[in-house]
Amino acid sequence: MHVLVTGGAGFIGSNLVRALLSGGHQVFVVDDMSTGSAANLDPRAGFRKMDILDDGLVELVAQVAPEFVVHLAAQASVTVSLRDPERDRAVNAEGTRRVAAAARAAGVRRMLSASSAAVYGEPESLPLQESASTVPMNPYGSSKLEAEGLLAAELAGSATDYASLRFSNVYGPRQDAAGEGGVVAIFCDRIGKGEKPVVFGDGSQTRDFIYVGDVVGAIVQALTSDAALAYDEIPGSPYNISTGERISVDGLIMALRPAAGYFGPVTYVAAREGDIVHSALDPSRAEHAFGWQAGVELETGIAATWRWFSALS
Repeated sequence: MHVLVTGGAGFIGSNLVRALLSGGHQVFVVDDMSTGSAANLDPRAGFRKMDILDDGLVELVAQVAPEFVVHLAAQASVTVSLRDPERDRAVNAEGTRRVAAAARAAGVRRMLSASSAAVYGEPESLPLQESASTVPMNPYGSSKLEAEGLLAAELAGSATDYASLRFSNVYGPRQDAAGEGGVVAIFCDRIGKGEKPVVFGDGSQTRDFIYVGDVVGAIVQALTSDAALAYDEIPGSPYNISTGERISVDGLIMALRPAAGYFGPVTYVAAREGDIVHSALDPSRAEHAFGWQAGVELETGIAATWRWFSALS
């Protein structure tokens, strides 16, 4: 395969690029490096530093001439989306439209675009199926939902097969602990620095934590599936990429303790306003459509994540 990956210097993107290259595939990365890391760039992959909103994107994709596009570049901070919703929408919604337009113009066979559990908002029932109501609670969730619609509007009726992948709470090696990094990365970072983990709320809140290796596996499986990605013959059908299991934050800490050798105290502070208490996504559609299932147990993924973080210190 010849794959173009936007956001390929980021957390999920760099793990995907590494897996694709290890599988013998040709990869080209587009990343503006605003949040990506130069350390994540693999010299075996082609690379162009470029904003996905750049007018030169269409020409670049045409020059690269990939068979597949995986669009992972995004503004991923809820805090930033609240502070600057116009920028959030420009990157996530308009950026997705522009990548899709470039893919269509280049005759790309298939495009996958990263979406988020944030499109659902407060869940009415769990686990959430893709048919559940989508009422985002912040501009970030709204921009990712709009991006799904713009992807479909741009590629409907074209020769490019496409789908949006709604990721649950992804964790693993190469995740940034700064800012609004995932809670696993933040806990690993604090323990590695000799600091206590800080939990917002009483620790009973639950999330659907999925290891980045499983997310990469889902992307690769969706790319290589012989079947079209339209679910029930509906083009652009979204797919939950998740475990379907609810893990409490306290349960997460229990899994991290033996891996990190940390048996010290945990600090509990007031829950953050607007945080969803419980969340889990039903991944069965992805299994039925392209045969994917999450396979990494929490303890295994946590241990691998800790090993990566501890190697940094």
